[in-house]
Amino acid sequence: MKLRTALRDYKERRGSETAFPGERRSTAGIFSGLDDRLVHVGPDGSLRDFSYPLTGYGGIEHLRFGLRVDDEIRWFDEYDAERQSYVEDTAIVETERSVGDSTVVQRDLTLGDGHVTNVRVEGEADAVCVSATFSPDDTGTQLAQLDHGDAVEVFHRREHDYFAASTGFEELSGQVPEQIDEVLADGDPVEFPRDVDDGRYEENKLGGTVYGVAPLDDGAVTFASLLTAVDEIDRAEALDRTRSLATDHDADAIATAGARQLPDWDTGLSGDGGATDDLRVLSLLSCQTGARIAGPDFDPTYAYSGGYGYTWFRDDAEISRFLLEADERTGLDLSGFHEASAQFYARTQQPDGTWPHRVWPDDGSLAPGWAHGRLEATDGADYQADQTGSVAAFLATYLRVGEPEDPAAIEATIADALDGLAATTDDDGLPETAQNAWENMTGRFAHTTATFLHAYAAIARAPVDDELAERALAGASDVYESVDELWMDDRGAYALRIEDGELDERLDSSALALADAHREYAAVAEIDDERLDRLVSHVETTIDGLSRDPEDSDVRGVVRFEEDPWRRREQADEKIWTVSTAWAANAATKLGALLAEYDREEAADAYDRAVELLDIIAPGGPLCLDSGYLPEQMFDDGTPDSATPLGWPHALRLATDTELRTRGPIADEEPVVADD
Repeated sequence: MKLRTALRDYKERRGSETAFPGERRSTAGIFSGLDDRLVHVGPDGSLRDFSYPLTGYGGIEHLRFGLRVDDEIRWFDEYDAERQSYVEDTAIVETERSVGDSTVVQRDLTLGDGHVTNVRVEGEADAVCVSATFSPDDTGTQLAQLDHGDAVEVFHRREHDYFAASTGFEELSGQVPEQIDEVLADGDPVEFPRDVDDGRYEENKLGGTVYGVAPLDDGAVTFASLLTAVDEIDRAEALDRTRSLATDHDADAIATAGARQLPDWDTGLSGDGGATDDLRVLSLLSCQTGARIAGPDFDPTYAYSGGYGYTWFRDDAEISRFLLEADERTGLDLSGFHEASAQFYARTQQPDGTWPHRVWPDDGSLAPGWAHGRLEATDGADYQADQTGSVAAFLATYLRVGEPEDPAAIEATIADALDGLAATTDDDGLPETAQNAWENMTGRFAHTTATFLHAYAAIARAPVDDELAERALAGASDVYESVDELWMDDRGAYALRIEDGELDERLDSSALALADAHREYAAVAEIDDERLDRLVSHVETTIDGLSRDPEDSDVRGVVRFEEDPWRRREQADEKIWTVSTAWAANAATKLGALLAEYDREEAADAYDRAVELLDIIAPGGPLCLDSGYLPEQMFDDGTPDSATPLGWPHALRLATDTELRTRGPIADEEPVVADD
């Protein structure tokens, strides 16, 4: 997102009670891009690339379409969309609207490094107009254009972006960017296209914004954009590819290409309970390395957050493990996902066996962050130890139940990870002081403890060298014994953290990970009755204490932790998070399975609670958007906020739904889908 775009949004959104001015939101609209490039199609028909973290290409900063009727431009964003949805299970986005007396159907599909938009018009119109701003090399400055007559090329240094129309352009021109005084001026943002002539004849060539008019052919036209690197493809070939993308993809051809692009996502279960939505989202957020961004980066300027377009090893490894679980129970055949993830983790492991805060997903290089403590000359507190625990747990589970191409290499990575875990486990068995899962405080956290217990136990279960397994089992036993240092008798739950030797007695949804960790531990050692009693109380108390059902609202769910102040705007209480709600559903499911293994009567209640919570995030539920997406957060009035879609809750939903339907109380029944 560039400064001009951020300030444009700031002017439009300042004063809002729920929007954060200056962001580029994806809470409305739908994404296409099952390969690498990720393109957002807004409900107004506008396009925007969120591709940079996945491909290294900046692409489209903003693009809008309009109809030309009697020499008047009727921009799509001035008319409400009547329908926007995926075409069946594909990543084709279809948007329909009425523009005056005309019906316009827009079909978008992202194919590799290209994107095509077919516009079909029924009614009076003779051309489609487009105003597009490109940001090659993810920059908004020092850009220039080349006019190729039937196509335009916008470039910075390495990246060159091409744009063409199937019918050619009867008009094509560069646009003078907003000047500093215009950007800073009060009032509405500058509207494009515009005519500016201040005597600087080169001005319209030195910017990323272009305006074009493409005539309709039998009521339709297709636009195509292609993102390339100057050192990978020459200009002639890039132009031929862009022209071919446009001329070869009418509405029917897009339908064929979208169907061909679609993987086989048959779960083998009756219905799919949102599984297609979950897998599509996780594919959208993935790149060819196997890594995923946490979510589309709505705040790349760090105005209100630290950005989202990176790979966090905690989120990514948890997603990998949940996919592995779902695959084991169904006929999804996600072996390619698992292997790519394992190889990516092996390549990005640090020499001390740990993983850093976050990396760029397209090449694994270190990304900007604030928790790279083990790479700095510090005491290491600004390090998120749970990330190493999560990766180690996935790798050990993959080695045990998957089919890795090189098991010895996976075992070597696990062995180094075990060294990293041991180095960050204190003598009392708890992980050392570090940052938490929510990345907003330091201490000795229940959630970090859960990831260590899970990792140690998973390694002890894995087919590894006996000495390695024995070390892991000893580590798991030490952590298991230390868990009760976090117990709060007066609340009947485990505390958020220990800070300076004192319990922080707030409830924290991430501490629900203790249920899954203990289920893993139960495979290698006995869990005593007192611990089972405490787990039952902990899960019930935490879910009850963090659940919110605001008055006069259809929204309900689970908040992150007590007294969470983040991104409230004008709202007085904590916001509801989809990942916390999904975590609660998953924890109740894992607890139910654990209790059933120990013949505890509370198992049925735990399963019932899991079904109730899953209902909230299921398709049609109050936290699931019509697009099938789970946003990171919701305001009490139902406004979605932050990263949308967020990968983590989608993986949690998939794993929880498939477990309940194959091993839980609703096995062999219809999928869990919320009532309308």
